[in-house]
Amino acid sequence: QVQLVESGGGAVQAGGSLKLSCVASGLAFGRQNMGWFRQAPGTERNFVGAISWRGGRTYYTPSAKGRFTISRDNDKNTVYLQMDNLRWEDTAAYYCAAGAARSDFNGYYYTSAAYDYWGQGTPVTVTH
Repeated sequence: QVQLVESGGGAVQAGGSLKLSCVASGLAFGRQNMGWFRQAPGTERNFVGAISWRGGRTYYTPSAKGRFTISRDNDKNTVYLQMDNLRWEDTAAYYCAAGAARSDFNGYYYTSAAYDYWGQGTPVTVTH
């Protein structure tokens, strides 16, 4: 049974930092592309960042570039999202996702279709 378990969410003041973690089990983590998405209340789930299965490529939504860093530790079956200089508009539930390695990931990383498994989410609240 595949499980993705996020942690590290919470409340933080604007300008602060949080580091999210997602531990995967039940799959070959080292062969999974990993992504982070977020969903604010009343909105659609949107892409935040992704990392290729070898960790050599990372991708970010424009608003996250320069503030967020995605990384992975294949020995620990864990993907991370370091979030710095948080803004009120970063408030959302954050979800990690796993998708089997594919040669066209470069063209699909920002879509839900690139991922097969999803976590339950961890909430992030940024206060003024």
